[in-house]
Amino acid sequence: MADVAEKKVRLRIITPDEIKFDENVDMIVMRCATGDMGILPGHEPLSAALTYGILRILSGGEERRLAVFGGLAEVQNNVITILTNLAEWPEDVNRAHAMTDLEPIMQLLQEQVDDIETQDDRARRRRVLERAKVSMHQFTKTPEKKS
Repeated sequence: MADVAEKKVRLRIITPDEIKFDENVDMIVMRCATGDMGILPGHEPLSAALTYGILRILSGGEERRLAVFGGLAEVQNNVITILTNLAEWPEDVNRAHAMTDLEPIMQLLQEQVDDIETQDDRARRRRVLERAKVSMHQFTKTPEKKS
């Protein structure tokens, strides 16, 4: 029988518009409401609420990043299913627009912002920040481990 470390885990990312990703991977790191969580093959079943953040997908010595804007993750039977309203690859994001959108957000953060900020304002700011972060990421290979 194959060792658990040799296995892969199936990752499915589903938005209302499309299946964004459906492949076997070595590991993922997702941003949950309680903090970042890594999932490897053989992980115990769980359900988790996702917040806005960068999902890291590691497979075959390479890393891809995907901006995920909230949602739910379920791990069961070596399958991770992520349901989200919006997920964007770096190539989905127009970097120039993301950086232009970021400027007024950074300005607001530097000023004394009203305590009465709407939830929509907070969500928009977080979405802009995550888009800017993912737009700067390029597909990379992870460093080789030395024996």
